[in-house]
Amino acid sequence: MESVNLKALTKTEIFAGATEEEVSSMLNCLSAKKKKYKKDEIIFHAGDIVSSIGVMLKGNALIENDDIWGNRSVLDYVKEGQIFAETYACALDEKLMVNVIAMSDCEVLFLDVRKILKVCPNACEFHQNLVQNLLAISAQKNLNLSRRIFHTSSKTIRGRLLSYLSYQAMEREKEEFDIPYNRQQLADYLGVDRSAMSNELGKMQKDGLIEVKRNHFRILDVD
Repeated sequence: MESVNLKALTKTEIFAGATEEEVSSMLNCLSAKKKKYKKDEIIFHAGDIVSSIGVMLKGNALIENDDIWGNRSVLDYVKEGQIFAETYACALDEKLMVNVIAMSDCEVLFLDVRKILKVCPNACEFHQNLVQNLLAISAQKNLNLSRRIFHTSSKTIRGRLLSYLSYQAMEREKEEFDIPYNRQQLADYLGVDRSAMSNELGKMQKDGLIEVKRNHFRILDVD
C-alpha cells in the first residue's frame, strides 16, 4: 500500500486514542488501501455493495440520494478525518442507496470492515477500541440523520432555514460561521427549491434576521 501519514491517522475519528505504532499494526490487519479521487468523481455509486469503510484523509465529499426522477437530496457531508459507508459495509450484501461524491480532490483510505468486526488474529491491543470508535461514530451518524429530519420538518422554507442556522450557531457557540454547503447543496439538504430558498434568504436579510455572503452567515436580532 502507498504510504500514509500515521500521525494524521491518529487524529481521525476511527483511530482516536491510538498511537502511531498501533495504527501501523492495524493497517496491516485491516487490508488498508489508499485511493485518490478528482473533484466531482463518484467514490461510491448507489447500488454498489461495499465491504470497506472509507476514511477521508484529504478533501471532503457529499453523501446524496437521487430518486428515479432525478430529484437530489443531500444527506450528509464528509470532511477530513471522518468515515463513511460504515453502515452499508456492516450490513452485508446491502446495496447502497446513496452516492458519495468528491467535493474536492480527495484521498481515501479503505478498511475491510469484516476484519474490524472479527477478533484480530494478531491480538492487536487497539482492536477493541477500534470497534468502540466505530459504534460511537455510527450512533453520531444516526443523530445527524435525525437532525436533518428535524430541520426539514417545517412546511415553510424560512422555518427550515431558521432551524438549520439556529443549530449551526448553537453548535459553534457563536453567531457568525461558515456552513459546509454551497447554495444548491443547502437547498438539496433542506429539500427545497434553490431559487425559492435564495429569495427567502434575501427576505430574511431584509427583515434583519441574518447577514449572508455565499456560505458565510451572521445571525442578527437574537435578543
